[in-house]
Amino acid sequence: MSVSEEQVAPTLARYAEQTRRAIDKVFMDGEPADYLYDLIRDYVGREGKGLRPGLLLATAEACGASIRSALPAAASLELLHTAFLIHDDIEDHSRLRRGQPTLHELHGAALAINAGDALANLSARPLMSSAFPRYRTREVLAELQLAVRQATEGQALELGWRRHAVVDLAAVDYLELVGRKTCWYTTMAPLRIGALLGRWRPEAAALDRLGFLAGCAFQIADDLLDLQPAGQAGKEPRSDITEGKRTLMLIHLLGTVTGTERRWVVTYLSRPEEDRPATDQQRLLAMMQAAGSLAYAGAFAAALADAAQQELERAFAEVPPSAALDFLRALVGHLVSRTS
Repeated sequence: MSVSEEQVAPTLARYAEQTRRAIDKVFMDGEPADYLYDLIRDYVGREGKGLRPGLLLATAEACGASIRSALPAAASLELLHTAFLIHDDIEDHSRLRRGQPTLHELHGAALAINAGDALANLSARPLMSSAFPRYRTREVLAELQLAVRQATEGQALELGWRRHAVVDLAAVDYLELVGRKTCWYTTMAPLRIGALLGRWRPEAAALDRLGFLAGCAFQIADDLLDLQPAGQAGKEPRSDITEGKRTLMLIHLLGTVTGTERRWVVTYLSRPEEDRPATDQQRLLAMMQAAGSLAYAGAFAAALADAAQQELERAFAEVPPSAALDFLRALVGHLVSRTS
């Protein structure tokens, strides 16, 4: 049975709801509630896209595992992702997350950092559930640790580029950054963990290539959505321009403009975030549009998604047909064509 793109979002929502219920079963109450556990429940309870648990659960199903046995791993990954979000919001000075004020805006940076630390610690708890196959616990923990290492190295690279106003970058540098920061815990780890849990094994190298290509396509699409007038659902619009993030569009612009225009962009990026007024942000966006940077990034993401589809077929060539596998095919296309 084929899955249409219109079915992707509802299916992701179903997987996300199943994951939230799994988290609720193992979530630890405690004290101090006002300063820790209430904060954690707030962020965990906010509805997101459901991409990571959906990708993990669909891969596990496609490979012959039951949803019940895979849910603890999906819950662990989602808790770890939420811990990342709390810390990421502080590092980026973000004010909104999933349509609500970020945790540090509500409670201050110190309590938010502590809540993120607690969530990272709690993320392994679902793997101790009786529903999870114990002989896979060590392997899944190793995958989660690898994802954390890659993501934090990628985050360090991005923060370092911004701190030192690095501008001599190419598309390959962006792909290296995104491969670490986004792909490992957004697409590669869910695919790898899901495949670990089933009786049929996809081809490992093709599965990693699929995760890398799909994750890069997802991040470029995310960066493009940030530049839309309304921005992304639940986030401040054009926050990447405000923060001076080295998106593919910005890197393309830096490699295209010359003379006084390029010097202006470099000066903009060298200034502190609070010294980047809205008029300058609008000018930077207009320069990207005029240079064809947005169109370039859109075509780049589409090409990556096409390549990801080819790797998906290679990876799952020996896996029996299923609705879950059809969903994975539709999901790869959805990563680029989504509108929120």
